[in-house]
Amino acid sequence: MDCSFANLDAAGFQQIWQHFDADDNGYIEGKELDDFFCHMLKKLQPKDKITEVKVQQMKKQFMSAYDLTSDGRLAIHELANMILPQDENFLLIFRREAPLDSSVEFMKIWRKYDADSSGYISAVELKGFLNDLFRQHEKNIPPTKLDKYTSTMMSIFDKNKDGRLDLNDLARILALQDNFLLQFKMDDDSQEERNRDFEKIFAHYDVSKTGALEGPEVDGFVKDMMELVRPSISGRDLDKLREVLLLHCDVNKDGMIQKSELALCLGVKLKSLAH
Repeated sequence: MDCSFANLDAAGFQQIWQHFDADDNGYIEGKELDDFFCHMLKKLQPKDKITEVKVQQMKKQFMSAYDLTSDGRLAIHELANMILPQDENFLLIFRREAPLDSSVEFMKIWRKYDADSSGYISAVELKGFLNDLFRQHEKNIPPTKLDKYTSTMMSIFDKNKDGRLDLNDLARILALQDNFLLQFKMDDDSQEERNRDFEKIFAHYDVSKTGALEGPEVDGFVKDMMELVRPSISGRDLDKLREVLLLHCDVNKDGMIQKSELALCLGVKLKSLAH
């Protein structure tokens, strides 16, 4: 990282991010990307003439190193890795050995930190979440800095600026991967293909391998199912839809959804149920 960004802190990073992510879609891309590298070039070479060729050369050099997903755009974590000093890179705590690719794991986090079950993560709850993450990474963060990081996260990720985070905001923070169910088109398949797809789907959400979906496993399934038809659902929406699913599918009323119950709900004829 260049010395021109050596003193950058979380608040300064927030200003840069919000300036260049002009359409607020969570990425710096297209013209935004060119504008950012032009800005960088001016920082690095203040006395030199800025040309389009130089901008594109710098863009190619930095994108090859920091565009980890090779999608031609910068996500917030990638930009933080590029310009934030190591000791100020509060987004490093969200880096994982593997991406968060399961809505079940995501919902475990959501349920834990939506402590008052309001359907939102408040600033206080977010602060608790960040504090726990820093402790897991064995980082001692002074209270004033924790407050600053919390405020910065709220400012960047609170899309509707209501002072709290919803499901989609937290999904952006944790870089939750694409909806697992998007790869399936069960309505167009034969019965045999539907059965095979159902087995894959159930195995994905039955994280505990008990043969029944319970707790965050139900939450994760509901979240992904509903987002197929409604891209943005709130925590309160999810709670209502969860109750509807349990009402229709939980035949024995044990608060869980057995594999056979879900199959009946989805109109899948499992071999074990065909007799």
